[in-house]
Amino acid sequence: MKTIDPERKTAEAPVRAVDGDTGRGRLLRGGGWLVLIVAGYLLPSLLGGSPRLYGTFVLIAIFAIMSYGVDVVVSYLGEVSLGHTLFWAAGAYATAYTTAKLGWGALPALLAALVVAAVLALLVGLATLRTREFVFSLVTYATAIIGLTVVSNVSVLGGSDGIAGIPLLSLPAVGGSYTARTDADLWPIAFALLVVVIAVIARFRRSRLGQSALVTQMNAGLATTMGADVRSTRVLVFALSAPITALAGWLYAYQRSYVSPDLLSTSFLLFMLTAVILPGRRRLLGPLVGAALITAQQQLVSLGGDLDKIVLGGVLAIVLLVSPDGLAGLGRLIVRRRPAATPIPAASAARTD
Repeated sequence: MKTIDPERKTAEAPVRAVDGDTGRGRLLRGGGWLVLIVAGYLLPSLLGGSPRLYGTFVLIAIFAIMSYGVDVVVSYLGEVSLGHTLFWAAGAYATAYTTAKLGWGALPALLAALVVAAVLALLVGLATLRTREFVFSLVTYATAIIGLTVVSNVSVLGGSDGIAGIPLLSLPAVGGSYTARTDADLWPIAFALLVVVIAVIARFRRSRLGQSALVTQMNAGLATTMGADVRSTRVLVFALSAPITALAGWLYAYQRSYVSPDLLSTSFLLFMLTAVILPGRRRLLGPLVGAALITAQQQLVSLGGDLDKIVLGGVLAIVLLVSPDGLAGLGRLIVRRRPAATPIPAASAARTD
């Protein structure tokens, strides 16, 4: 007859309890994310559902996706890319050209946008393999300037006038097709893409590539000893970031119905960087929070085009000067400087009583 060691049984019980707690924790986290997703989707309608409000929320989703591409490079490679407007514009221009000029549908245009951005990212990534920090930023910024010059002077891409006449976004759906005629119609698509991008970023953070990129940023020599190929990691991370930003360009082209060289302007570059740095780097919802704050200011309490740019640049400068870790770092700084409560000596307390 098999005997059971009571000590072994007692030792195994905490393990099972921990496993159960882990399962419940995962379930609670999953439920929390589900509630957050449903609430986020319903938020425009709960706030009144006006066309202007839906337009603002669509732009928040687009600009958040755009900024997530930059966040991958800034937060995990530790490099400041000043050339991601190239991939943003590449996604938009590929969409405009294939739909307005070639008559392609939305999904083939999306594939073209992602492929063009990935190819450009591989070229830029290979060209910047030996560069770091300031030189890396300058080289990436030079690629954006080259892109601006090309789209402004090539007649096939519309030159300085850009490309107009982009058709309505229409996707296959059960029983026919789904056509986005208004921002309210575009919101489900924009929100779904935003959720997908956040899920991809969350998976990247836990992946071997994401961990290798983080170790490479902190100590390239240590990453090499751990078996990571530093050069491949840099190129792959850069190539991953570009299609994310291009995805936003694809959606923005449909939302705006035309594209022009202003997509490569410094205002979009400042927006990306501020959306990433303002909340704090390496935070899953950081770019979304940053994009929401900036877009809400520009759309709902705008001071005018030029003044909005001054506000955007000023916020970026102040954050970098006061708290390079963004609002999260500022919050930690405030908590750290808060004076601690002075304990009352026991004797004094006794006399008081």
